[in-house]
Amino acid sequence: MTALFAGIGGLEQGLHEHGWETELFCEIDRGAQVVLEDRFPGRDVVDDVAKLRALPAGTELVTAGFPCQDLSQAGRTAGIGGDRSGLVDHVFRLVTRKKGPRWLLLENVPFMLQLDRGKAMRHLTTELEDRGYSWAYRVVDARAFGRPQRRWRVLMLASRTEDPTEVLFGQDAGVPETGDPAEHACGFYWTEGLRGLGWAVDAVPTLKGGSSVGIASPPAVRMPTAEAGRRIVTPGITDAERLQGFDPDWTRAVLDHPELRPGHRWKLVGNAVSALMSEWVGSRLADPQPYDGTHDRALQPGDAWPTAAWAGKDGVAHRADVSMWPVQAPYEHLETFLEDTKPLSPRATAGFLKRAQTGSLRFVPGFLDDVEQHLADMGGWPSRVMS
Repeated sequence: MTALFAGIGGLEQGLHEHGWETELFCEIDRGAQVVLEDRFPGRDVVDDVAKLRALPAGTELVTAGFPCQDLSQAGRTAGIGGDRSGLVDHVFRLVTRKKGPRWLLLENVPFMLQLDRGKAMRHLTTELEDRGYSWAYRVVDARAFGRPQRRWRVLMLASRTEDPTEVLFGQDAGVPETGDPAEHACGFYWTEGLRGLGWAVDAVPTLKGGSSVGIASPPAVRMPTAEAGRRIVTPGITDAERLQGFDPDWTRAVLDHPELRPGHRWKLVGNAVSALMSEWVGSRLADPQPYDGTHDRALQPGDAWPTAAWAGKDGVAHRADVSMWPVQAPYEHLETFLEDTKPLSPRATAGFLKRAQTGSLRFVPGFLDDVEQHLADMGGWPSRVMS
């Protein structure tokens, strides 16, 4: 297996649980390289996909969680031709061989399905079809695997010799009912409050990479019952790692390198692929199940890309009637999952509350009351925010 845009090894760690071994990692971020060298000792780590001339001989599977900055709703939205997301074309360059890898697994954000009216997906599917690949993709919610993080990601699998629908569509558990916000811990982004909130019931919203200079950007959590000063808390980095399916302190090796900011760990974890998602893919590769797509409707020119689709060697794309929850693993509720928390600071709480009170967003009953009480418990409005 060869890992391109490997990050901290989320795709690869999950696949390793089912017998796959990575021969080569390619990752340009120095902090991520440090983590890969620590967690996957003895493997080759190279830094620039543009300089990689060929895949190792005998590569059966290529993984590529290619950069999402140009495709993300929270990013630059420059599209698939952007400087970062456009690097995916090096994946196609490397698999353009008479005897290429048996499998190609891509991962990215679901906003690329609609950005530029689906131009990114048309680019990916055209490149795959031109190389003789059948393909399937599915938007998957990380909560399906039991961890309380609402994280939607596109998993795209392609093969020249196998049927990827048997891997991605062979299981479907359906979306469970959402719990009552009054009964569960609820996650939100305290950095928002005017136009968005990222609200999630019994989960945190999608973990983000934070700033480019290593300033952490964890979400906040409103606890349903808590002592004074801990009504609103933020998870620590080890909780974030666990939410992504990694062992606690997966990124600790960063601390051994003084040129790297400790907050850089948040960027690495926020940009990572959930290891639980890839572990599920690994289990499906080991045990594919037939998928009956005979009644799936072919997509017509101008149709929006659905949350799941596939195409065989004929290149005709079809909508797949599957949910974002392939399984419903036993769920770890957010309130009891978190182990490494601290109260949201008075300054952060006051800043959020000020934005929320001046904006036009609607909030669930009692939420802003809890924020105000938390601020009072923490000593009230800081003078810098009041001014």
